[in-house]
Amino acid sequence: MSENTQELKRVLKFWDLMASAVGQIIGAGIMSLTGAAIALTGKSTPIAFILSTVFVVCSALPYIFINSTIRTNGGMYTIVSLLVSKKLGGYFTIISVLGNLSLAMYALSASDYLMGLIGFGQRQIIATIILTAFMILNIVGIDAFAKVQNFMVILLVVSLFIFTVAGLPKVQWATLTAPETWMTGGLSGLMRATTLLTFATGGATTVVNLAAEAVNPTRDIPRVIVISTLGVAVLYAFMSIVAVGVLPLEQTAGQSLVNTARTVLPKPLFILFILGGAEMALASTLNNQLATATKPILQATWDGWFPASWGKLSKWKTPVFYLIVLYIIGMVTIWTGADIDAIGSLVLILGQFTAVFIAYSMTQLPKVIPDEWNESAFHVSDGTLMFCALLAFGTCILNFYLQCLGKPAWVVIGNVVMAVAALIYSFVRYNSGKVTQVVSYEKA
Repeated sequence: MSENTQELKRVLKFWDLMASAVGQIIGAGIMSLTGAAIALTGKSTPIAFILSTVFVVCSALPYIFINSTIRTNGGMYTIVSLLVSKKLGGYFTIISVLGNLSLAMYALSASDYLMGLIGFGQRQIIATIILTAFMILNIVGIDAFAKVQNFMVILLVVSLFIFTVAGLPKVQWATLTAPETWMTGGLSGLMRATTLLTFATGGATTVVNLAAEAVNPTRDIPRVIVISTLGVAVLYAFMSIVAVGVLPLEQTAGQSLVNTARTVLPKPLFILFILGGAEMALASTLNNQLATATKPILQATWDGWFPASWGKLSKWKTPVFYLIVLYIIGMVTIWTGADIDAIGSLVLILGQFTAVFIAYSMTQLPKVIPDEWNESAFHVSDGTLMFCALLAFGTCILNFYLQCLGKPAWVVIGNVVMAVAALIYSFVRYNSGKVTQVVSYEKA
């Protein structure tokens, strides 16, 4: 095979990976889902943010342990193929492709915020320009991606910090602590808000898919996952206090953060919040998803799950074919007027199917790669490893259940149908003899 992971540029350092993770975490979630969480649980939304972070960290434990042990050149695909089953590699790849339906969601949301600021424009055209720009950026190289991502994340964090600092003095602390405004939807509402906000606090684990391009992945990736998740969670907790403490619930429930930002910020800083906060949150997530989504698919192609020609690298060492595929998926979704909320639901629930396999995979470390596991900086006893796996598994199941609550039956059925279809493809392709999986991991 003419291409392999050794061809990719290994240029991403700790702060590049950190920008990738933070950019993925701070996306559409904090801007749009905060209002949805307020509608579910009122002024206990900051508690829901904290609980969602606990959920996210628990579900991220397998990625932390595994990626402290080996360089997973195919990212999540390598984890599933190596530690669960080679036959499931194709299943994961199909699910991974379907998960990128959310690309259009980020582009369209960015278009909405920009149009709200400038007061004119055509939604699909602006979304198309945004998606096209980031697709081209990712084609010209992972180093170009990193430079732009770093800049956007710095601007993003500064903008959200300004919102928080300006808003905290304006919080009505007496009404914030009023018992009747807390847990307005009861315990069920709090838990539904918690699982909804995992979409806002999660995302750091996508850096796993950049392992092949990282300088020191076994050192940097686990630390990036932990630090970025906890750091952003602290910022979110303070932002959510502003979101629920400045305006009455009826003005914030189900609304984006724009109303609150307009209240607490002078006009110049409000414009910065929209451009540097809302726009950069969506743009950095879109950019990161294009960069990270292709690597598992690329490794799967080199292993025979798709025609080898699809995995050819450009002169910039980037997977142009798959970037174009993702671009087409995004464009079709943008121009067909597909229901973005429904797409978000499909992506959220589908992700839990894969998370269950990932949770199981960590239990196989002592069996499959015992020498590497024994040398891991995060090495623990077998009992502790099993406990962490059960914690991750339980979190996945609870998330799946809570995400299904209130969803139309067709959304749940659609997820099951897509999962079954991916499994069928995986077994048929594997049994065809065309899959010849290569070793896609390296010792730490």
